[in-house]
Amino acid sequence: MSRPAPDTPIETRWEGRFITVKQQGTWEYVSRSRGIHAAVILAIDDAADGRHVILVEQYRVPLKVNCLELPAGLVGDDSAGEAADVAATRELEEETGYRAAHWRTVGEFFSSPGMVSESFTLLVATGLTRVGDGGGVDSEDIIVHRVPLDGIADFVAAKRAEGCGIDVRVAMLLTGGLLANL
Repeated sequence: MSRPAPDTPIETRWEGRFITVKQQGTWEYVSRSRGIHAAVILAIDDAADGRHVILVEQYRVPLKVNCLELPAGLVGDDSAGEAADVAATRELEEETGYRAAHWRTVGEFFSSPGMVSESFTLLVATGLTRVGDGGGVDSEDIIVHRVPLDGIADFVAAKRAEGCGIDVRVAMLLTGGLLANL
């Protein structure tokens, strides 16, 4: 598809609480409502028993299966102007039961730029302390996994074999590129 002319109007086809379906020329895409985006957390636990990554597993309605993911949450969902690191701190504890002593922002990324305008800020959390069970809020029913980094490929393969969906952000753990800089 070619790029629409800059003056091509953007039409809102449908808007809900969290997403908006838009069309500009022949392009159809989804964006987050109210300008919210996501914070995604790569939580690394350096402990006496080795280096681990904290992953979460939860049911995802669009896929109709549980999905293995990095902890994440919406920025600005409840309060306009919320910073990504504030949302990440809240989401890490809610979803996993961990708090981090150190945070580093890696940057902004786009999940599926041909279909979705949503971006996410990737943050690395270290100096983890377990302060609760995690599991999310309301009916999220999040399962927390503490996975040895040197066994991540086998863990992901086993979850895939169980029928678990694998979030694309987990792929960076399999390639090791980002992990080399930690």
